[in-house]
Amino acid sequence: MTTKPASQPPKAGQHRRLTPLPGVSHIFDMLEQGPHVSRAYLILEDHFLSRPDAFVGMEGWLCQDASEAPRAPRPDCLVSFGVDFSSEELTSVNGYVISEIGKPPDFVLEVASETTGRRDYVEKREIYAGYRVAEYWRFDHTGGRYHDTALAGDRLVDDGYEPIPVETGTDGIIRGYSAALQLELCWHRGLLRFWNPDTGEYLPDLTETKAQRDDAERRAQDAETRAEVAQTRAEEERAARLSAEARIRELEAELNRRQS
Repeated sequence: MTTKPASQPPKAGQHRRLTPLPGVSHIFDMLEQGPHVSRAYLILEDHFLSRPDAFVGMEGWLCQDASEAPRAPRPDCLVSFGVDFSSEELTSVNGYVISEIGKPPDFVLEVASETTGRRDYVEKREIYAGYRVAEYWRFDHTGGRYHDTALAGDRLVDDGYEPIPVETGTDGIIRGYSAALQLELCWHRGLLRFWNPDTGEYLPDLTETKAQRDDAERRAQDAETRAEVAQTRAEEERAARLSAEARIRELEAELNRRQS
């Protein structure tokens, strides 16, 4: 596949404008595929939220030139670093035009479905290599009924893709390392999970993030309650001490009076 050169950079003081792409008419297999796509998108978006140069997209067109959009693929999820445009700008135009943005995505993910499975690991593999996408990953929650395997990744080497090593552990978890994301992709009981080697933990999904937040709020509330109880106890002890000291002074005064 031939590619067109990237657009020229804007002149000083100008900001490049993106071409709005056609609306999306195709609805992916929502009940089966949709939850996995949304989950991966939300996890990665949250993970890279602190990077202003990172864009995480879902179900938008991916093409070399805007005119190719009606015939172009729409990756389930993509990640690109070193992007000058905001996520809002890219999302508003329904896709990612390589010639306008100036670079291809660093990571593309396709989630298997009955209607798109074979195209993911045959046609799209060639398309994304032609676009020079650094890494192309495929996830099949069924374990390989729709794709050629449960989890697979390819890394761009020269002008073509070479398979990324993927291993199955004794725990049944299938793992492969994404150098683009610096994360491990894991097929775990039919779910796609992202393992962070730096923290030694999976990236939390929305449910887990909410649970962590609720747990943190409960711990903070418990700590506040304990602090209030401790303060009340300290005030009661101080009042009792002052009362005892006052009573001692009264007794000493009474004793002195009688002795005199």
